[in-house]
Amino acid sequence: MSRGPLLLVSLVLALLGPAAVRAQPAPSADPEVAALRSGFEYGKYAEVLERAGQRIDRGDLPEEDLVELHKLAGLSAFNLNRTDEAERHLRAVLRLDPDFSLDPFVVPPPAVAFFDDLKNQMAGERDFLRQEQRLRLEREKTEAERREQERVALETQRRRAEELARQVTVRTVEKRNFLVNFVPFGAGQFQQGRNSMGIVFAATEGALAVTSIIAFFAYDSLFEERLVNLDNVLDADGLAAIPVRYIPTDRARQADTWQLLKLASATGFYTVYTLGVVDAVYHHEDQVVSSTTVESRPEPTPPAVSSTPPPRLRLYSTHGGLGAGLTLTF
Repeated sequence: MSRGPLLLVSLVLALLGPAAVRAQPAPSADPEVAALRSGFEYGKYAEVLERAGQRIDRGDLPEEDLVELHKLAGLSAFNLNRTDEAERHLRAVLRLDPDFSLDPFVVPPPAVAFFDDLKNQMAGERDFLRQEQRLRLEREKTEAERREQERVALETQRRRAEELARQVTVRTVEKRNFLVNFVPFGAGQFQQGRNSMGIVFAATEGALAVTSIIAFFAYDSLFEERLVNLDNVLDADGLAAIPVRYIPTDRARQADTWQLLKLASATGFYTVYTLGVVDAVYHHEDQVVSSTTVESRPEPTPPAVSSTPPPRLRLYSTHGGLGAGLTLTF
């Protein structure tokens, strides 16, 4: 062979080399796809066509690997002059990716022309597939956004649950004395926090008590005292007289009024007192929650890691044999 053709071949390889490198698809996670791509590069078209068809039939492939397998099978069939199979696989490529194109620097021009002719034949179908693909991508985007929203909502609920789990409800319990209910002037009502009723009982009982006391002293002030002589009764001095305490006749009406007022106010006081006791006993509770607060427990602190190194056992040789030592660090 002359040097001219060799130089021409070298030049073509040099020009195609970088393009071929640029056209290398991304490495596949399926080792069989990578093996079929390598076999195609070495010209094992029949083996690649058969094995690619078998791998496609088994399924469970991502879309990128499926496109790659159909492409390898279609180009292998084209190189073997099996046009029908080539057309079937390359049409499958276009159905998966309507905008797929072959690299003219890597694929021979006849195969590129054959593929471009198929693209022209499937122009209408490709437009429909593009629209369907766009709708599918929009649905996937919407679904992804919905899943993200659900994830954020679940995360928020989880954090809220953790926060609630750390919260502690603190209740202040007030203990009430039962005997206070029998104290007059609304003491039981005031203990129960029913201040309005306590004021009513206290004011009513206070007014009745003051009225009864005033009536008592007013009635007592109507009495007069004088000495009364008794016949045939002599004392040591030869006199017979005893002191007598009485209300004059002209004050009898006042005495009756003050006596009635004293009895009525006393009766009213004890009646209101009894009602106050009954009301306080009816509403009595031994323990009452006076306040409720929610506090967060502190997060548990991780146990402190001791920086003290563990003890070390050391062996050393002596003149008479072997010795051992233990090293401790404080």
